[in-house]
Parts: sequence; C-alpha cells; structure tokens
Amino acid sequence: MINITFPDGRVQPVEPGTSPLDIAKSISEGLARNVLAAEVNGEIRDAFRPLTEDAKLRLLTWDDPGGQSTFWHSSAHLLAEALEVLYPGVKFGIGPPIAGGFYYDVDLGDRILREEDLPVIEAKMKELGKAKNAYRRREVSKADALAFFGAKGDEYKLELIDGLQDGQITFYEQGNFTDLCRGPHIPDTGAIKAVKILNLAGAYWRGDEKRKQLTRIYGVSFPKQAQLDEHLALLEEAKKRDHRKLGQELGLFTFSQKVGAGLPLWLPKGTIVRGLLEEFLKKEQLRRGYTPVVTPHIGKKELYVTSGHYEKYGADSFQPIRTPREDEEFLLKPMNCPHHCEIFKHKPVSYKDLPVRIAEFGTVYRYEQSGELHGLTRVRGFTQDDAHIFCTKEQVKDEFKDVIDLTLMVLKKLGFEHYTAQISVRDPNTPEKYIGDPANWERAEQEIKEAADEKGLITTVVEGEAAFYGPKLDFMVQDALKRSWQLGTIQVDYNLPERFELEYIGSDNQRHRPVMIHRAPFGSFERFLGVLIEHLAGNFPLWLAPDQVAVLPISDKYVDYAIEVTGFLKNRGFRSFADDRNEKIGKKIRDSELLKVPYMLVVGEKEASSRQLSVRRHGAGDVGILDWETFATRLQNEITVGL
Repeated sequence: MINITFPDGRVQPVEPGTSPLDIAKSISEGLARNVLAAEVNGEIRDAFRPLTEDAKLRLLTWDDPGGQSTFWHSSAHLLAEALEVLYPGVKFGIGPPIAGGFYYDVDLGDRILREEDLPVIEAKMKELGKAKNAYRRREVSKADALAFFGAKGDEYKLELIDGLQDGQITFYEQGNFTDLCRGPHIPDTGAIKAVKILNLAGAYWRGDEKRKQLTRIYGVSFPKQAQLDEHLALLEEAKKRDHRKLGQELGLFTFSQKVGAGLPLWLPKGTIVRGLLEEFLKKEQLRRGYTPVVTPHIGKKELYVTSGHYEKYGADSFQPIRTPREDEEFLLKPMNCPHHCEIFKHKPVSYKDLPVRIAEFGTVYRYEQSGELHGLTRVRGFTQDDAHIFCTKEQVKDEFKDVIDLTLMVLKKLGFEHYTAQISVRDPNTPEKYIGDPANWERAEQEIKEAADEKGLITTVVEGEAAFYGPKLDFMVQDALKRSWQLGTIQVDYNLPERFELEYIGSDNQRHRPVMIHRAPFGSFERFLGVLIEHLAGNFPLWLAPDQVAVLPISDKYVDYAIEVTGFLKNRGFRSFADDRNEKIGKKIRDSELLKVPYMLVVGEKEASSRQLSVRRHGAGDVGILDWETFATRLQNEITVGL
C-alpha cells in the first residue's frame, strides 16, 4: 500500500496504481465528475495517471487555476483535432494554455483562415467533444517519436523532438488525434461543452522573425455555456477599458515608431499620474526607513557578468554599447540590483547599520520581441519602484513581513481588494537555471513560506518561477474584470551578496555576508498603470486624477468668473482648469465626462452673482450648490480619505 496525504492532513492508504480519479470516485461520483487534474507532490498531473508511491494529493476542479489551465490545454488539443479533420495536412507548432484560454500555432500551407471559418471550427470542436473521447498518455522513445512525425512531414514537431532527451518524451491521444505533449490533460473531451474561437494572429515559429510565420488561433472554453457567456461579456467590457485606447483618449501616454516600439512617451497628464504614485510611495518608504538613491541607465558589461544577469538574460538584452576604448562595453541597465550592490559596498558596514534599505525609481531596458509588446503591460523600457534591503539572516523574516505589509497597503489604496500570493521556487529538474548553494535556496524558500504564513496570506507554491538568484513571493492581483495580474514582488537572495562579495562587520568583529531582499510593490509604473487604468476604467480616484476639477462657464460672459474660481482652487493645491471654449454647456459637460474629470463646476449668472458653484460629480450628476470654501473642504476630505 502507498499513503496518500490530503490537504487537510488526512492520510489514506491505497493500492499502488490507483489514480487520483479513482480516489475521487471513492469519495463521491459528483466529485469525480468535476475533477480536471491532480496536484501530486506539488506537480500538476493527469487525474487518470496512476500513483506509484506515497504522495501529497490535491484534487483540482474548475475552481483551481491548475484545473482551468489543464482544461484549456486539453481544449487546445481538441482545437488541433478539429483542424486536422477540417484541413488535412495541417502542421502544428505549439498549443499551450494561457491566461484566459489557449492558442495553437499552425501551418495551413496555402490556406488562409478567415473570420467566417471560425464558427465552422467551433462546431467541429463541439462535435468532437461530445464523443467524450478519453485523453491517453503514452511514453515513447525518441526514435519512435521522430518516425511518427516524420511520416506526417511535420517539421515543427520534429524540431521540438530533436531538443528532447530519450526517456522524457510523451504523446497524448484523444479520438483519432495524437500530439507531442508533456501534459497534463483532463480525463475526457466531454467536459468541454462551451467553446469560442476568439481571433487569429500571425506568430513567427519559436518567436524568431527570420522563421516562417504561422497562424495563431486563440480560443477559450468552459464546462458550461453560462460561463462562456459571462466571459464574452467581460471581454466586451475589456475592449472599452483597454488601457491603450483610454491612454490616448485621456492624454496619458503615446508611442512613436520614430522613438521605437515598446518605448512609451508620457504626456503631461500621464506624467502627473506617475509623479503622484511615486510621491505616494516615496513618503511611505521614508517613513519605513528607506534611503533614496539614483543610479545610471547603463553599466559596464562586467557588472552584469558578476551578477549573473548577462549569462541568464544577455541574449534578451539590448546589444552592448561599445566605446572607443578597446574591449570596453556597456549595457543598458536590465536590472537595478547590481548597481545597488555596489552602493552597499562603497563603505564599511557594521551590524549596527543593518538593515540598510535603499530605494530607487530606476528605469531599466529589456529587448522584448516585437510580437510580445502590448501597450504599457509589455514594453522595452520601464521604471521599477525598486528597493533592496541588506540585512542579517536573523532579520530576514521581519523585513520580509514588513514588505508584505507595504505591498498590501499599496494594493488596497489603489483599489485592488482581491489577490492571492504565489510562492515561486526552483524547479528541481532544471538546476542549471539557478545560481548558488542549494542550502541557501532551501533556507530562503522556507523563510518566505513562514513569513507568508505568519501574515495570514493564502498562498500557492509554483515550481520553476523563481528568479535565477532566489525564490520570491509574487502578488497575483484580480482586477474588476476578474483577470489575474502579477504585480508586486518580494525576493530573498543569498547569492548576489556572495557574487559581489558584500560584507558587514558582526558583533564578533568578524566579516559576514548580508542577505539581500529585492522588492517592488508596483512592479513597474508602466505595467501597474496599464492594469490600473483598465481596473478603474480610467476613473482615477480624486487624489490621483490628473485633472481634478473642470470649471465650465455657461457662456463667454462668465469666463472671468471661471478663471477666478480656477485660480482659487490652484492656490489650494487642486489641479483644475477653466474650459473657456466657445461651446454650449452641454458639450462641455459631455467632454469633461469623457475625460473622466472627477468634478465639474458649472458657472453662470446665478453662480457669479452669488459667488457660489453648481457642482457635478463625474458619473453621478448634480451634487448641489456650494460656496468656494465648502467645496474646497469637500475636495480635501475626499483626498485625505483616498490617501
């Protein structure tokens, strides 16, 4: 017998070869019908795959991210099966699950898919799904795998197989379709009841612009039609909230092909919002003992060789900048942490000085593929709200917990109420991806788990998502459209202090290595603002709105009064403007509503003669008649509550 431990600590002995699905059936048929996959010792597997040794088991349903990911992965295979039936000879690249669905990259030869083809593909997927064909896993030798796809003439699968080792290759089959895949998959196709092909795009094979462009087919699927209907409604709402669209309409940022793709240009209003966020966090950091620093936008190549960033990310960085001096090369800064290590090292440090907390709003540069760029959420130049804490081993947990508090405070102030915490650790199967002593990794991972537990966070542990130098705690934040975004991050690092030979003098008068904590509550201004714009639909809280008050004169006769009111508000520190255009008041109100200005003051003969203001609130309409001081007090109170 083997012992299976459930999340509640209960242990159940079962026969070797029993599958998680068998265990679910032994609990209830209803549970078994809802099980999509299983988490076995932290790894997500097929629910139908036999268990051969003692294991910690969690059964995954649609309510689990791992269950949804497996469902969408299986849907990608169902899409591929439908395409093979409809378009014989089609060749397949990759078909992974993604946030909010799945895609498959395919080579249709001379055929070109059009919008009118999508309902036909959906119908075939539904037809095949109703057959309730089981997903079956099969281990194959490299020779057999090459022979199978060689016979089909699928050069894409052959290239993928060529990069795999014998003994680690698996096929998955359902119905008459076979694919190269490591899984996992749901038990059978019958669970896929609602399908929508969302759109088509071009995608270079393996992201290489010199390779053939394939057709990328995006889709989404659900166990129930009602879930799909709700999802499609949210997608329509997402189009209205698209930060690229709102960013242009609200005058926040723009892009220029002459400047370069992925390099946002911040317009005056967007710069105000960025500055307010920076000021907000700076005040909180000063209160918590952080010291501000500034570092250059470039650094010598040797700096990033020492840190390990060049080895791990050099291929994804901008090419080195060569100087007239022989063998001297610089890189655009991909990370702030190597510079901060050198700042820590510039003078002797005692244990009495620790922790040292240094913070920088530092701009970094990474060469993202053009096909992966997306508005502000995926760019090539971005500013991190970066800070690094250098402390003793004994101080790590308390410092980490304080950063958790800071990050949660930031999320709450910006209206993000729903989040989960993801503990990202090493993948034990790919040790070459990481640097440093495994013992330090184990200690760092344990410290993060304990700190998160002591702060009462609901966490999931994900293997393979750690930074190359240390494990981390990532905050997965849900927006108003129920989408999940990775925003704030905190990392524990025993390795960069070693590589940079950082030291402090301990109470024993001996030299010791500090531990380094990396943290960025926003992550980056660009990504955070892109997400925030969509979360709020562009309706910034009063303290963050670039324009807080629009003063709208009914006619030219009252422009002077509007300017006088505007001056009063500006003197009180409120961002306001007078709309003195020769337009009707109805249009001025509509335009201010479209610009999402929080307050509008309509002023005419009655207001000018009584020295009062007719107040409107964006999205709510008339507030009433207020005098200047009462209105200013209202603004200040709202800002104070917001902050």
